Amino acid sequence: RSGKGILLNSTKSASRNLMQTLKSAVANYAQLNPDERVSDQELFVKAIFVDQGTTLKRMLPAPMGRAYRIRKRSNHLTIVIDKVKNPVTK
Repeated sequence: RSGKGILLNSTKSASRNLMQTLKSAVANYAQLNPDERVSDQELFVKAIFVDQGTTLKRMLPAPMGRAYRIRKRSNHLTIVIDKVKNPVTK
């Protein structure tokens, strides 16, 4: 149920970047809403998506005076979080 535990124990390299972006999104929410006192349990991920970023174009020498084009691609990770309207208490 907890996405944080999954990200912390994942062996994928992208999980570190995702966790860092998620922490930043929570901090940004707290910074933009200073009058609200919310815990991590009251926040949820409303949307998450990855868009194409800039592409660095490089050339690699090839035989017979030619060149191979190398595209070093990047991306933009966006996470939108929001507060739960009616939190369920246990």
